[in-house]
Amino acid sequence: MNIRGMLAAERAEFTALLRGLGNEEWDAPTLCTGWRVRELAGHLRYDAIPLTEYAGIAVRNRFSIDGVNNAMAAEGARRTPAELLAEFESAPRTVSRLWPRLGLADLLVHQQDIRRPLGRPREIPTDRLKAVLDHPDPFARPGRLTRGLQFVATDFDWVKGSGPTVRGRGEALALAMVGRPVVLDELDGEGVGELRRRCS
Repeated sequence: MNIRGMLAAERAEFTALLRGLGNEEWDAPTLCTGWRVRELAGHLRYDAIPLTEYAGIAVRNRFSIDGVNNAMAAEGARRTPAELLAEFESAPRTVSRLWPRLGLADLLVHQQDIRRPLGRPREIPTDRLKAVLDHPDPFARPGRLTRGLQFVATDFDWVKGSGPTVRGRGEALALAMVGRPVVLDELDGEGVGELRRRCS
């Protein structure tokens, strides 16, 4: 499956997850510090609004990625689940259309950000995981965590980098590479200690 097909499949699964949430689950915490499900869904509005509106938000936040993300999340807190779901289903208009690899990486990790705290596991297709492991979200600055380490998947054939080894399931590696410390206890190898230090 090509990258756009993977993105479409990931978005469909994410949509099904959001549709199935109860009202109280929209207020549940996620792996994104300080964000409930509704704030995370608000952040994902970046892919549903016109590029001109996104540019306006960027200007008002002095082109700070964190500032833009927090502004989008704050908007999510003011919207109902039905409104957030409708906007999510209307995407992609901007980022994912222009940069599908970025869209896939962001959606895959954020879906796990919701699923893990809610206890809603899933089996992620290997081709999607490999695509995200090969090209993690650059805005999460994965290089600060992965530089000088070798990452090895234990559930399929995938290796990246060189140096002390970090081994684990592909999903845990994908989350670790973008700074989700909750997965560190699921990893092993001589590089885990250094990765833990970098994540702290």
